[in-house]
Amino acid sequence: MSELIHRRSKSFTALIWLFVLFWIILAGFPFLWTMWGSFKVQGDFFSKADWAYAISGLRTQIETGSSFTGDGYHGAWITKSFWQAALNTMIVVVSVVIISLTLGTLGGYALARSGKKYAFYLLMLALVFRAMPHITLVSGYLLPFFEWNLWGHLPTAIIVMVAINQPFTLWMLHSFFLNIPKDLDESAMVDGCTRFQAFRRVIVPVMWPGVITTGLFSFLLAYNDFTVTATLLNNSNQTMVPKIASFLGTTQVEGNVMFAVAAVVSATAPLFILVMFFQRQIVSGLTAGAVKG
Repeated sequence: MSELIHRRSKSFTALIWLFVLFWIILAGFPFLWTMWGSFKVQGDFFSKADWAYAISGLRTQIETGSSFTGDGYHGAWITKSFWQAALNTMIVVVSVVIISLTLGTLGGYALARSGKKYAFYLLMLALVFRAMPHITLVSGYLLPFFEWNLWGHLPTAIIVMVAINQPFTLWMLHSFFLNIPKDLDESAMVDGCTRFQAFRRVIVPVMWPGVITTGLFSFLLAYNDFTVTATLLNNSNQTMVPKIASFLGTTQVEGNVMFAVAAVVSATAPLFILVMFFQRQIVSGLTAGAVKG
């Protein structure tokens, strides 16, 4: 009987691993296929005659003399200055994360330690703004930005994205602070710390999993944004996502789809690396924020 149960357990475990492997392949295939195609010419990757051209690279061999080519990456990064869009993205992302975490950490701590009723209403108000479509908030900034001649510059996008992201950081960090006993604050202040010193020296070190988790989500919001950056930035200050869209062209201007494919791979690869590098902090941070003790 025990041997039969052991066999069933092994079979069930093998079935689970097969399902996980199938899910990984299914989830990762679009990116892997796009990465493979980024080293082909458009006639192969988007061939209507035979999809197998995307694998064999027949037209790529004819046009470049090799089965693989880096023309898409060279065209995107050098010819179309995608490196400038990548630099603009880093400036926007780093600024948004630093400002959002600074304000969110201070605000979340204050609201978590406040015994006043207004703390709840402030969080509810923040939730309302978080639920609003981004384009609704963006449109409210256009008139002052135009009047003050601020439209098109990176600080305009940073200001709006911080405003959009701040309710999320407040809610996330507020929930993390609620899980930290107030006794830590009180013990630190008994030992001679001020409220801010207790916050900086005692509470913040305990909060690192939550800060990293919140910072990562803030990073993803700013990194993947299209609505804000496409509306508020001019062509010379574009970030990566609007720049990729511009490679596709319009009805009036012909684009180069292989530039877009190469740029998509270039923009997506760092996200995989980031998530893999911070996976433990993400899991521990989300778990800490979900369980109130």
